[in-house]
Amino acid sequence: MARESLPLVVDDLSAFAKSLRAQLLKHELPQPPGHQTLLNMLARAAGHRNLQALKARAAPAPLPKPPVPATELSDIVKRTLRLFDDRGRLTRLPVKRSLQLMALWGLWMRFDAKRPYREREVNEILTAWHSFGDYCTLRRDLITQKLMARTPDSSVYTKLPARPGEDAMALMRALRQLGS
Repeated sequence: MARESLPLVVDDLSAFAKSLRAQLLKHELPQPPGHQTLLNMLARAAGHRNLQALKARAAPAPLPKPPVPATELSDIVKRTLRLFDDRGRLTRLPVKRSLQLMALWGLWMRFDAKRPYREREVNEILTAWHSFGDYCTLRRDLITQKLMARTPDSSVYTKLPARPGEDAMALMRALRQLGS
């Protein structure tokens, strides 16, 4: 399951702790509660019905799509942009390879060229910028397309200095407008 950042604001820490303790005492199993049960307990202790209600309340309102001058964009850029949501996240991996390769530029731009990444960090960034749950394929494609490199033991990843073409540059400009 992908990790996500979820703000949890507790107005009264003492009441939060008492509520959580009471819920844990009600949980009369020989083993401690599972991950999902604990998450629900934390959400209830903070005053929410459950974790799902907490997530729904914390979800930001969708941003309106800024106008991208469509007349300036090539056909492949327009088709690739349709693969991204209002926040600049890749919503699906297209079947057509040319669109897949173009979409990789939208993910490549999310990495900093001046720092190395651990595999876990790469996975977190990819997870944050796509919504279909397949960061492994995206990571592999970034490597095979020589947009990123990794050490033989896959412990360190780096963004490679690639030269995007005009279409890729136009795509990245449009995605910066969406994601900011």
